[in-house]
Amino acid sequence: QVQLVESGGGLVQAGGSLRLSCAASGRTFSRITMGWFRQVPGKEREFVAAINWSSSSPYYVESVKGRFTISRDNAENTVYLQMNSLKPEDTAVYYCAGTLRYGSTKSGEYNYWGQGTQVTVSS
Repeated sequence: QVQLVESGGGLVQAGGSLRLSCAASGRTFSRITMGWFRQVPGKEREFVAAINWSSSSPYYVESVKGRFTISRDNAENTVYLQMNSLKPEDTAVYYCAGTLRYGSTKSGEYNYWGQGTQVTVSS
C-alpha cells in the first residue's frame, strides 16, 4: 500500500515557476511508475507526466514539453514536478499517482492517488 501527499502548489504569475513534491509512504514506491495529473472543474482528469522507477524515459503531455520536468528520488520516496514558464491554462488541481504498470499515461491504470494540490497561474 502506498500513501501519497502532494505539496508545493500555490499562486504564481504567468511565466513563473513552481516545484511540486509528492511524498510517499509504503514499501513499494521504488518499484512503481509515478505520474502527475491535473484537473479543472467540468473537465476530465488530464495526464501531465510520468516516470518509471529507474527514472528512464519520462513521458509528458505535449502541452508541457519543454516547460515541465518530472523526477524522482527513490531514497527520499519523493517525486517532483518542476514547472517553469507557467501559463494561465496550467491552472488546475494537480495530483500525483502511482501504478505498477510501466509507462502508463492513463488515469484509470493508476492505483494510488494523492489528495491534490492547487496550482493557480494568474495573467
